Amino acid sequence: MLGLVKAPLRRLRDALRKAGIEVHRRTIHNSTEVQLDRLLREAGIDLVLDVGANAGQYAAGLRLLGYRGRIVSFEPLSTAHAQLSRVARRGEGWEVAPRMALGDADGTVNIHLAGNSVSSSILDMLPAHERAAPGSAYVAAETVPVRRLDGVAGEYIAGARRVLLKIDTQGYEDRVLTGAAGVLDRIMAIQTELSLVPLYAGQVLFDEMRRRIEAQGFELHAVFPGYVDERTGQTLQLDGFFRRRG
Repeated sequence: MLGLVKAPLRRLRDALRKAGIEVHRRTIHNSTEVQLDRLLREAGIDLVLDVGANAGQYAAGLRLLGYRGRIVSFEPLSTAHAQLSRVARRGEGWEVAPRMALGDADGTVNIHLAGNSVSSSILDMLPAHERAAPGSAYVAAETVPVRRLDGVAGEYIAGARRVLLKIDTQGYEDRVLTGAAGVLDRIMAIQTELSLVPLYAGQVLFDEMRRRIEAQGFELHAVFPGYVDERTGQTLQLDGFFRRRG
């Protein structure tokens, strides 16, 4: 009887695979989401600082994972910030900070708006990025306030025990990290986008970012798949999850 059941399932699986569809049970070995959920639970994270929130995709994903702690999202672009605010209102414990970019000094800055929104950056985009993602080309610009995280985070992290700092700022991650220096002792973990090849002018690449974060007392605990050039198969970006030592 078992053989009769397995044969049709095997044929269905093979047919789906030929169509480019894989069906399997999600485990920590094959699912980034399951692994991230385990990391957050094991670290006891009760506050996520969501830097570079765009329209709230990362935070919404955390809620789908089952994370019920507080989230504070930061986003500089006006249209994305408005979308983010609407989405966050539907979620309890999810706060959106006033519209601002985060960096290594207070002031104002011009941010380039990409055609796909998520590739928007303060930095100039390099040809390698546009070749890999033609829809990411810049189409406009906005002037936005920029603040150091350690100058604005106080009211948000008050009362939090274990904080995750998530950074996804399209090449500007090192400036965000520098501007967080005064509150890094309150940070339990950092999840940040890391580039293997230059995609934005002046960005710091994987090896140097890893060294800088580890020099602040963290160690690399996990690496998640990121952006791949569909033309060549080359991995361009990935996410690193760093946990404070001890």
